[in-house]
Amino acid sequence: MAPDSPTIASDALNAYVEGYLSEDDTLVTARARGVELGCSPISPGGGAALRFLATALKAKAVVEIGTGSGVSGLYLLRGMTADGVLTSIDVEPEHQSAAKRAFADAGVGPGRTRLIMGRALDVLPRLTEEAYDLLYVDAAKPEYPSYHEQGVRLLRPGGVIAFDSVLWSGRVANPARRDAETVALREVARAVREDDRLVPVMLPLGDGLLLAAKNH
Repeated sequence: MAPDSPTIASDALNAYVEGYLSEDDTLVTARARGVELGCSPISPGGGAALRFLATALKAKAVVEIGTGSGVSGLYLLRGMTADGVLTSIDVEPEHQSAAKRAFADAGVGPGRTRLIMGRALDVLPRLTEEAYDLLYVDAAKPEYPSYHEQGVRLLRPGGVIAFDSVLWSGRVANPARRDAETVALREVARAVREDDRLVPVMLPLGDGLLLAAKNH
């Protein structure tokens, strides 16, 4: 039985969880660069989860939808095998330029990343079916339901798809919110939960991280 104690304020508890693992200078710089560009990099807790997943999966082939400034990419690369390749897709050239700087600062070899400029929904159908260990999504929220279907196609059995920002600052829990982003996030959460090919879990890290493993 847990000891009796006053209830911890949610903000303090969140800060404790997010601060459990500190970020090094390369991540801090990449995060600051992302904020300047108007990106919303994955939280430190979410990033740690990505690194954990990539490590547990012994990931060699990972797809990232939404390069941003390279924060999530750094976490993924640090968990992947030494010869693993990260394929990262983004429509903004400034984002991929920033990510290249972050990867160079971290000493990531050029052969370990494949940066593709373009819309993910145009690029994903060209990628090889069941060839990827992990797929991470942090891009246009109205397109999340389509990323779900593409993700299942691309993942090998046992692979994992991860959707960031699925709590959308709590808006998904408010039925009165009917904007396109919130509706799409509710839809993908429902679709993943009801997909018998997937085993899902939703984690309250950062702004919410929805994970699902492909079971066959």
